[in-house]
Amino acid sequence: MIRTQADIAAQTGKLLAQMRRARPLVHNIANYVSMDIAANALLAIGASPAMVHAREEVAEFVSFSGALVVNIGTLSTPWIESMKLAAEAAVAHHKPWVLDPVGAGATRLRNEAVAALLPHRPAIIRGNASEIMAVAGGVGVAPKGVDSANTTEEATALAVSLATHQRCVVIATGAIDVITDGKRVVKLANGSPMMTKVTALGCALSAVTGAFAAVTGDAFEASVAAVAVYGIVGELAAEHAAGPGSYRVAFLDRLASIEARHIEQHLKVAG
Repeated sequence: MIRTQADIAAQTGKLLAQMRRARPLVHNIANYVSMDIAANALLAIGASPAMVHAREEVAEFVSFSGALVVNIGTLSTPWIESMKLAAEAAVAHHKPWVLDPVGAGATRLRNEAVAALLPHRPAIIRGNASEIMAVAGGVGVAPKGVDSANTTEEATALAVSLATHQRCVVIATGAIDVITDGKRVVKLANGSPMMTKVTALGCALSAVTGAFAAVTGDAFEASVAAVAVYGIVGELAAEHAAGPGSYRVAFLDRLASIEARHIEQHLKVAG
């Protein structure tokens, strides 16, 4: 069980090496905005991406993938059908799957899509604070399109409740990232404000989380490792970027080069 900062750093480094050795195939039903950055992030971190959404092949593709990631960013009725088929296949084949409820709470279509997917028991739900609060049924949640209008401090109690109810891991990302399985809660404080200036970096985190989930049966440890690596990369990339354009390139470069020693040196666990 992960307890201390040293434990988290050690386990994260171990899972990073394990994932790179395995090079898992991660099946993404992603949105149009995030496909490129998510695929490149997976390649950079050491996994293998597939962006497959046709209903005629999603179930088959899930059967030989290491994990599934479902992102509802650019919804349509056919895509929702594909998402449900893929989620059903993931459960049937005992493959972990990650739900990224982009813009949850903003429209009825998004809320209905999430409601249709939750019974298929995602192993991990990853979203910003407002999205997690909306999925959990939070009162007074005011999403700003697909951006968060809430803090993870506001979202923590609802994240724990959602994780408990769904029997899954919930990741609420923000200035402080919160990871919980309903019993354990880890808060990480790595990252950079520049991460909010590059579209779909959050979506790419969901994809990377799928890569870690593919190589361990503990979705909580996979989630902590993914968030830890991603936040540290965000900080290191900011040291070499002049603006959002160069930051995107630097971020991918640092994803490819991060090692266990960087995790040990830079990991920040919040109180």
